[in-house]
Amino acid sequence: MAIETGAPAPDFELKDNHGRTVRLSDFRGEKNVVLLFYPFAFTGVCTGELCALRDELPRFENADTQLLAVSNDSIHTLRVFAEQEGLQYPLLSDFWPHGAVSRAYGVFDEEKGCAVRGTFVIDKEGVVRWTVVNGLPDARDLKDYIAALDAL
Repeated sequence: MAIETGAPAPDFELKDNHGRTVRLSDFRGEKNVVLLFYPFAFTGVCTGELCALRDELPRFENADTQLLAVSNDSIHTLRVFAEQEGLQYPLLSDFWPHGAVSRAYGVFDEEKGCAVRGTFVIDKEGVVRWTVVNGLPDARDLKDYIAALDAL
């Protein structure tokens, strides 16, 4: 079961597509975070979602907000994916221990071995303020993220 609105967001430490360590707690008191879990790089729906975020990046990465996208791919796969698609925001690898952060947020599909499409808007105090979880084939709507951020 996914983390619910009003719950503290579990802290984590993951490597990004450049090998840098990113911690959720690094943004506490500084920025709201849009934490987006997606199944795999180089797949149709995931690529479409991540490119849509790229195209609207100033709404999701600015003085008040940080976008973090998490998959169970390796950092090497994520680096090539980001370069190919022109993604300038952090792609975080939940590769090893496999799916540990996805599990902490309740969005890991044990049968498929990957995260489902879960998004969490986390405020500057580290509290989940909005969430949506979609199945693997179902893309999310960016307008919902924007409305959730505007409500903060």
